[in-house]
Amino acid sequence: MTTDREASPWPGARLHVVTGKGGTGKTTVAAAVALALASAPGRVLVAEVEGRQGISQTFDVPPLGTEETRIARLGGGGEVVGLSVDPKTALLEYLQLFYKLGRAGRLLEKFGAIDFATTIAPGVRDVLLIGRIYEANRRRRDGRHKGDAPAAFDALVLDAPPTGRIGRFLSVNSEVADLARVGPIHSQAESITRLLRSAQTRVHLVTLLEEMPVQETLESIDELRGKGLRPGAIIVNMVREPLLDDAALDSARAGRLHKASIRTQLADAGVPVTAELVDGLLEEARDHAERVDLEREQLALLEATGLPIVALPALAGGVDAGSVRELADLLVPLFAGHPDATPSGLPASGVGTGAGA
Repeated sequence: MTTDREASPWPGARLHVVTGKGGTGKTTVAAAVALALASAPGRVLVAEVEGRQGISQTFDVPPLGTEETRIARLGGGGEVVGLSVDPKTALLEYLQLFYKLGRAGRLLEKFGAIDFATTIAPGVRDVLLIGRIYEANRRRRDGRHKGDAPAAFDALVLDAPPTGRIGRFLSVNSEVADLARVGPIHSQAESITRLLRSAQTRVHLVTLLEEMPVQETLESIDELRGKGLRPGAIIVNMVREPLLDDAALDSARAGRLHKASIRTQLADAGVPVTAELVDGLLEEARDHAERVDLEREQLALLEATGLPIVALPALAGGVDAGSVRELADLLVPLFAGHPDATPSGLPASGVGTGAGA
C-alpha cells in the first residue's frame, strides 16, 4: 500500500477480524472495512466463514465460492477479492499441502470421511477455516509462501463468527497445538496462534448503542484480552443523530415543551391540530430524550475501554453496494491510515477516540 501505514493506530496490522452481536450489521461493516483498506490503494481479501453469502449480497455480486474472486475495483487502483471459506475444501487443501494426499483426499471425501471431520468435530472445522485465511496471509504474488515477492494481499478482512463465539473461534488453534504435540498439525496450529496474537492481527467489534450489544461487546473485549488477542476498534453502527438539541431534550425529558408553539408549527405545516396529537408528540419527545440518554450512557461505557471508536450512520435507504462505499469513506481515516484524518465527535458519524486510547 502506498499510504503511510504508521498513521494508523495499528501499524503493521494486516489481518482485520470483524465480529459483533447478531443484528449489528457485522457483515456490512466487514465489507466497508475491506473497501476502506483497498482505498490506500491495495489488494484486499475479504473472507466469510459462516456460509451465509452475506458478503456477496452486500457487494451485489453472484454467490462467492471457494475460489478467490474479485468483487470490487476502486478508481484509485485498489481492489477487493472475495472468498467463502468452506471447511471441506479447506481440509482437502490441507491434506494436499502437508501430506500430498490429493487423490487419496478425494477418496476420503467419497467415503464420507471429510464430512465426518468437518461436522462431527467443530474444533477441527474452526481450525480449517482459520487455516485458509492463514494461508492467504502467507502467500506471495508468485504463488509461493516464502521468498522476496510481494504479498498476494496488502490486507485481509475476516467476517468472523459473532461475539458470543469469537473467543473460542480464534483460540481453537492453541488448544489443538496442546493436543497435537508434534507433527504438521502442531506446527501449523502454533503458527496460526502466533499470527492471531501478533500485532499483524486486530479484532474489531461492531455494536449498537443498546444495552445488550454493548454488554456483549465489553465482555468480548475482556475475553479477547484474556486470550492474548488484540482488540482493534469499536464500530458503533446505525447511529442516528438526536432530533432535538440539548435544551429541547431537557425540556422534553421534563415534560416542559411549549404546547402552544407545537400547535402553531403543526398548523403552519397544514396538519390538523388536536389535543391528542399534541399530547402524543410530547410523549414521543420524552421517549426520544430517554433514548438519547441511554445511548450516551452506553457510549460512555465503550469509551472507557480505551479503544478507538467509529460511528457509522443508519442507512435510510437500506444496504446496497453504493451505501457500503459511503460507510467505507467514513472508515478510511482509521483503517487506511491517512495522516490528515481528524477525529469528529460522537455520536455523530466519524472517528473518535476512547479514553486512554
